[in-house]
Amino acid sequence: MAPEKDYFYHSGPYFITSIDWNNESHQRSIVASLVKGVSVLQKDRKSGRQGPNALAPPWWTHFHFHLYEPIFDNDYIFGAIYEFKPPLSMCSFTLSGSPHYIIAFRGTIPTSFHDIKLDYKIFQHRLHPTAPAKKAIEVVQNTVDIAGGSNIWLAGHSLGSSIAMFVGKTMAMSGIFIKSFLFNPPFVSAPIEIINCENLKFWIRLTGSVVKAGIASMKGNVETSLSYDSLSNWVPSLFVNPSDLICLEYIGYFKHKRIMGMIGAGDTEKLAAPISIRCQMKAVFGKKCEPIHLIPSASLTVNYTPLERRFEGAHGICQWWNPDLYSVTNVYKY
Repeated sequence: MAPEKDYFYHSGPYFITSIDWNNESHQRSIVASLVKGVSVLQKDRKSGRQGPNALAPPWWTHFHFHLYEPIFDNDYIFGAIYEFKPPLSMCSFTLSGSPHYIIAFRGTIPTSFHDIKLDYKIFQHRLHPTAPAKKAIEVVQNTVDIAGGSNIWLAGHSLGSSIAMFVGKTMAMSGIFIKSFLFNPPFVSAPIEIINCENLKFWIRLTGSVVKAGIASMKGNVETSLSYDSLSNWVPSLFVNPSDLICLEYIGYFKHKRIMGMIGAGDTEKLAAPISIRCQMKAVFGKKCEPIHLIPSASLTVNYTPLERRFEGAHGICQWWNPDLYSVTNVYKY
């Protein structure tokens, strides 16, 4: 993990030597490093690397975290609980704003059939009944019981973002709002945002909103709207790249919600926002699904830094600790 010209792609945020836990850039960079650590932890396990040969520990120990517990699905590590253990020499001012635990879930490892199956479940809106999703809920609930929701941060990248989002939504519906960092979260819908014509994008989304509002007005969707409303005070931090087809639609999703409010169609959008047409079509055939990606509120950070490596740069976790990151953040509150 030595410095190089493009070290932020490979080494992690080692440029942070004095942590300011109230600095959003430090928070984002450190949490992204811990998420990367989960991926390396699984690769260490698969390769049989242990002890001094393990490559994973530097991704968290540099920031005074301890691997409290890896999170398994069968023989696969898909997450980890990190405990913050600062040295006694650190003053209380330096520790202000720090978490006690960070629970992180990794992204897809392309060579893992296990991960590809979970990705397919996300596409089908069927992540919620899977073993990893259930395990994640159990682990987070147990940690909340130990430390309290305000002392825990939740994080994930790509596949891991979907798991973290499901957990965060589930906890929020029970009144526990966990600070969350969701990197490149999948938006399971057509990427309308890639269209260059703003008017065309608006009319496509408006048509979708009208159709979904009509569906939502049916008696059977009252429960869906109430569940969506209960999430309004949970404001997770979403980090997306406009060149990443997997997550860029979040840009248009939240922008459209704001535009609908500005033109006086906010009530229509409130009805439409929690509805997935694909899930409604499946319901006709008695198949239950859950559109995990639909959330009412978020702090949305968009990375506009020029890309050197298109897919790796746009979807990779490493972009989020780039010290020269050029990004814009907007808070969308339901």
